[in-house]
Amino acid sequence: MPIPESQLETWSHQGSITQSSATYNTIKDVLEGKNTPYAGKSYKVFLQGSYGNDTNIYSESDVDIVIRLDDCFHHDLSGLSPLQQEAFKSSNTDATYTHDDFQKDVLSVLSSRFGHDVDSGEKAIAITANGNRRKSDVIAATTYRRYHKFISSSDQSYDEGICFFTSSGEQIANYPKQHSENLTRKHQNTSRWFKPMARVLKNLRSRLITEGMLKSGVAPSYYLEGLLYNVPDSQFGKSYDDTFVNAMNWILGADRQDFICANEQYYLLREGSPVTWRTEKCDEFLNAAVDLWKQW
Repeated sequence: MPIPESQLETWSHQGSITQSSATYNTIKDVLEGKNTPYAGKSYKVFLQGSYGNDTNIYSESDVDIVIRLDDCFHHDLSGLSPLQQEAFKSSNTDATYTHDDFQKDVLSVLSSRFGHDVDSGEKAIAITANGNRRKSDVIAATTYRRYHKFISSSDQSYDEGICFFTSSGEQIANYPKQHSENLTRKHQNTSRWFKPMARVLKNLRSRLITEGMLKSGVAPSYYLEGLLYNVPDSQFGKSYDDTFVNAMNWILGADRQDFICANEQYYLLREGSPVTWRTEKCDEFLNAAVDLWKQW
C-alpha cells in the first residue's frame, strides 16, 4: 500500500531552528571578532545547507556556515576568447593574502574559542556539538568567478560563487547564493509546496537508511533538493500524496541526464565532478523509494 498522507505530512515538517539559530549566531560572532587576523579585510559570513534554506528535518541538525574572503578571488576563464583572457590578466594581479592563509587564520580563530571541539576536516572545519550548541561545519572560502566576458574592469560579466580547497588540494567551486535563491523562487512558484516536499524526500531517505534499503551517503540532501528542483511546478499541489506520486512519476519518466543542480550552474548527474551526483546513486535512491512506497 502507498505511504499514507498523514506520514507524508509528518515528514514535511521543518526541524528545530531555535538551537540552530543560536549556534549560528555564536559562531558568526566569533568569526566576525574585531581581533581576528583578517579583521581588516573584506569578508562575509552566511549560512548554506538545509538549515539555511529552511529544508532541514529533525534528524539533520548540522549548521553549515561559510566565511567568504572577498579581497581575492579564483576564476574560470575558459569561456573567454584568448584576447579577453589576455585583457583579464593585464587588469588583475595575484593576491598576497591567499585562501591558504585565510583557511589557517579561520581555523586558528575557531580553535582559540572552541578548543578541542574543532577539527580540520576534508572540506570544512568541523565544530562538534557541545551543550546546546549544535554540530557545525565552517567552510573558509574565497569568491569565485566564472567569466562570460572580459573587455576591461568596467566591462565584464561573470557568475559569482565560492571556491575552496579540500585537504588533498582539490578545488571545489559552487554557488550557494544561486542555490538558495532558486529554491525560494521554486517554493513560491509551487504555492509553497516545494520546501515541505524536499523535507519529505529527506525523511524518506532517512527511513530507507534505517530500514537497510539504502546506504548512508548515497543521497545527500543537496542532491535531493536538486532532484526535486527539476520537477515542473505543475506537478506540485493538492496533497502530499498527489505531489509525491506526480513528482516521482515525472522523475522516473524523464531523461535525468538533462537535470540541472538547483544553482543552475552544473548538471545534476555527471561523473568525475566533486559537485555532481553519480547517476547510479540517484538510481539507487529512486529504486529504493519506489520499493518503500510499494511495501509500506
